[in-house]
Order: sequence, then C-alpha cells, then structure tokens
Amino acid sequence: MASLNKVIIIGNVGNDPEVRYLDGGAVVARFSVATNERYKSRTGETVESTEWFRVEVWNEQAKIVEQYVRKGSQLYVEGRLRTETFTDKEGKERFSLNVRATTFQFLGGRPDGQEGGESYGAPQQQAAPRQQAAPAPQAQPQQAQRPAQQPRQQQPVAQEFTNSGDDDLPF
Repeated sequence: MASLNKVIIIGNVGNDPEVRYLDGGAVVARFSVATNERYKSRTGETVESTEWFRVEVWNEQAKIVEQYVRKGSQLYVEGRLRTETFTDKEGKERFSLNVRATTFQFLGGRPDGQEGGESYGAPQQQAAPRQQAAPAPQAQPQQAQRPAQQPRQQQPVAQEFTNSGDDDLPF
C-alpha cells in the first residue's frame, strides 16, 4: 500500500530565519510560519485562530531563505511533516512536529523591492526559469508580415444535424 506525507502551508513568517552552516557544507534555515483561520462561533462572535508551524529548509533553498525571507514575508510552503524528539530543561523527553520544506514560493513583494512569485524547489525539482521578454522582431520582407496583419477570416459554420428518425448516426 502506498503512503503519502505532504503538507501545504500558506502564511506569514513569524521570525527572521535562523541559518546554520554545518560541517560538511550543509546549510539549514529554520523559521516559523503562522496561518490564520476566521470563523463565527455559535454565538455569532467572530473567532480568529492562529496555528504556528516550524519549517526547516536545507542547502541551496536555505541560502535563498537566508537572503530573502524576513519576518512578515508571506510564503507558500510545501513539504513533509517530521517528528523530532528532544529532552527539555527538566529532563523530560518531548516531541516536536516540524515541516521539512521541499518547495516554497514567495507571495507578495520581496524585501528588496523586486517582484514576488519566485518558486524554489528541491534540487531534483528545479523551478522553471523565469520567462523573459521576447526579443524584438527583426525587419522582414513586407510579404512575410502581411498575413499576421490581416484580420482573421471567419471559419465556415458547421451545418446543423437533423435526426430523420433513422438509427443511422452521422459518424
């Protein structure tokens, strides 16, 4: 039986990323993302609920996070849930549910003032290159440009099929 572990989060970054360069060249960035939900209670009161997710991003993606992600940035994050165990100050074993991001995308503007919307995937899922403006057309002979400048001709209208009562189908 197949299994799936996938989570998608759209929310705001709650803190500037903490980036660590590990021995062996690996890089990890950790930050939190908040999602909000609004609903009306039975009494008609509007209730807002916030969920916080701890997100970690590795290697090339972590370097991009270090450079562009700041507290308040709005992100789309896709990844896997991972359980980590640790021992707290009192010596008790605790569990933490984290998101290991495989893909993320900036939503809204970036801090450097450029357009948002870039998508960053895992190394095996490279994002498609951004589209660039088409180069300006070079001068071509007049005849080659005329068909594109002429208005479109109307397509012939298909004749209506009428059923004569026979069981013959037109195809």
